[in-house]
Amino acid sequence: MRRDPLLSFLAGTAIGAGLMFLLDPDRGRARRALARDRILSAGRHAGEDVGAKTRHLRNRARGVVADARSRMYAHAEDDDAIAERVRTEMSRVVTRPGAVVVQVEDGVVTLSGELPEQEREDLIAAARGLRGVRDVEDRLVTTGSTAGRSGA
Repeated sequence: MRRDPLLSFLAGTAIGAGLMFLLDPDRGRARRALARDRILSAGRHAGEDVGAKTRHLRNRARGVVADARSRMYAHAEDDDAIAERVRTEMSRVVTRPGAVVVQVEDGVVTLSGELPEQEREDLIAAARGLRGVRDVEDRLVTTGSTAGRSGA
């Protein structure tokens, strides 16, 4: 097996430059110490990072299993708990959540109040996706502007 002479020359040059960098009589000792410290630190943190990622993955898997279990065993949800879920989600998608009244009866969510059109659509979509919500009744009045909405 024959090696490419240019590749051998470049590899030798790189090795030589690295050795000159590390064996420099003036600053070589400090460079070697810095390289050693970085390698040791990376080794220590690698274990911590793997542990953190493992815990994160395990917790995500538990959450997915718990969500799947709750959807499989359909049981009557408490209307107050559903209303709180809707209000919590509403605070994420609506700039003025106090302008919306949420009522829940037998899993049917009734939304009333005033919202800009885009927020209205976002809120209805978010409410439909929540656990325990059977249907969403829209009694929202839309306003023409998106004033106050971040990003608009």
